[in-house]
Amino acid sequence: MNSDKNTPRVLGAAFLIVIVTSLLMETLLDLSGSISNILVQISENLTLMRIGIFFALVNSAAIVVLAVLLYTVLNKQNKIIALIALGWWLAEAIILPISKIGAFALIPLSLRFIEAGAPESSFYQTLGNFLYYGIDRKGLEMHMFFYCLGGILWFYLFYKSRYIPWIFAIWGMIAESVALIGGVLVWFDVKVNYLFFIQLLALELVIGLWLLIKGVKVQQQDDPASAAS
Repeated sequence: MNSDKNTPRVLGAAFLIVIVTSLLMETLLDLSGSISNILVQISENLTLMRIGIFFALVNSAAIVVLAVLLYTVLNKQNKIIALIALGWWLAEAIILPISKIGAFALIPLSLRFIEAGAPESSFYQTLGNFLYYGIDRKGLEMHMFFYCLGGILWFYLFYKSRYIPWIFAIWGMIAESVALIGGVLVWFDVKVNYLFFIQLLALELVIGLWLLIKGVKVQQQDDPASAAS
């Protein structure tokens, strides 16, 4: 019984951990400029690069926890849809750390690049471009694709269950669909506004905080000492 009362708080905390680690990961690993400049940036900020990769791994683990919690809460609405959503998010959680192999490999490459005198045109740029844009960034795009697919299904089940307010569930389905469209456009080299994706941060922040508050209220209502005070 107590586990049921604590579920909203745990679910809310999981949402917030996913948001925070995702934001920190992208802040530290989203580099700009030519690939030569990116290699120089990495060589000068090795610790930050490693921390960014660490947050990516934590984010992946948090996604697994969140997906399992969502399945536990929502599978009674439609077990098949819940299983599909769980599968999409597990795929997302696997793709993310695989993509960070590219980011990890950039660390020794950047050091060798600097040791070689940062040559203007060499295999360092070719390999760096492959590791960063071909593995790390493309992996992130694939990760977002599976995230959005699963998110649409989770918020549909939220809508059916009324576990969260129906307006939040509809907002979630729309926000995930918009991000999915943005992600597909990026695959075809179409430049899209960051609003396609940033709005997901606001959504998950609201959902996470709402679930935390709901969980605290449920606990207080069922706690005799709290009720007496």
